[in-house]
Amino acid sequence: MRTGLHEGLIEQAVARAFDVAIKKVQHAGMVLGDIGEVALTLKTKGPDGLDNAGFNVFRPVNLMLAQTAQTVAEALADHGGKSAFEYKYDGARVQIHLQNSDVQIFSRRLTNVTESLPEIVTAVKNSIKVDSAIVEGEVVALDNAGFPIAFQHLMRRFKRVRGIADMAQRIPLSIYLFDILYLNGESLIHKQYLERRQLLAQTAGEIPLTKQLVTDTQEDAEAFLEKAIAAGHEGLMAKQLDSPYTPGRRGKKWLKIKTVLEPLDLVVTAAEYGYGRRKGWLSDYYLAAKDSRSSEFLDVGKTFKGLTDAEIIDMTNRLKQNIVSETGHRVTVVPRIVVEVAYNEIQQSPKYKSQMALRFARITRIRDNKTPDEADTIEKVKAIYERQFRVKGKSPGF
Repeated sequence: MRTGLHEGLIEQAVARAFDVAIKKVQHAGMVLGDIGEVALTLKTKGPDGLDNAGFNVFRPVNLMLAQTAQTVAEALADHGGKSAFEYKYDGARVQIHLQNSDVQIFSRRLTNVTESLPEIVTAVKNSIKVDSAIVEGEVVALDNAGFPIAFQHLMRRFKRVRGIADMAQRIPLSIYLFDILYLNGESLIHKQYLERRQLLAQTAGEIPLTKQLVTDTQEDAEAFLEKAIAAGHEGLMAKQLDSPYTPGRRGKKWLKIKTVLEPLDLVVTAAEYGYGRRKGWLSDYYLAAKDSRSSEFLDVGKTFKGLTDAEIIDMTNRLKQNIVSETGHRVTVVPRIVVEVAYNEIQQSPKYKSQMALRFARITRIRDNKTPDEADTIEKVKAIYERQFRVKGKSPGF
């Protein structure tokens, strides 16, 4: 992974090494959540060993991912004229594992965060009365008026390992469930989305599900989107009614819809030391999107804006642990840190290999809940660039 090898190539390598169909390897990788374990199973038990591959409670599973739709009309068209729209909460996605009275919670990056979220553990124990289950949900932190608080404050709860009781009083959390992958020994990922949602409703007890509207009417979906935004959330998710759950895969069966110019999740590939007050700090960051064909991270700009002094100091310490090379006041780093970046527009730029640059880029938050493989692609950046010119001209040849 350090040199850019991605999981899809590893799956192909494992399939070739053990002379097994790639689809069999991919399926086992989805349910086991670890391609290394797939390879070990093939080595020790042979191809027949994969026939019994299945979910294990307390072993986290890669999450199903979504592509982006610009409008509800686009989502309806992609889903054949009808879709299930859900609030896209301004929170943190979690995967919850339950067996008897034991509960463990995993973050988007599959890190065990159980200890940091005691009220969510209690809610699950009190409400979900089954032998075993794996469910997914969104943890949100709400203010007294019921509006979500800033994401970075929510993330403080996920990182806290001491003084949790005090922090739980200051930043109380709620959970909304939206999917179920496993129930009482049975995998549910091949069942249709609506059937999984029904099973989830029967399982969730007192825990609320994400607000949902199933419709084939654009006007109703747009009104639902407006309600989500008015409630302080990011937008909507649109889910194809008959879609299975595909762990670790990104596709159009799930779509995310936002009403504002969508920020990009980019990876920091290099940084420069600042001057004056920022002397000694790595405070100017090169931002890159991933080329899905080559797996190379291609720079699309840099910025020194958006982070507080405390965040810059923390970022400096983290980047110094991942330095690959240094040239003058610039350091190149292993692409590990993902940041959310806002910008005004995307321009042509011969300065970067990508041939694109973000104008007025600024970091809006550090995405510790995302891996570099989950960063936005260069293809997405190009698609946003193209959409800018639907109603105005652009330079030829780009």
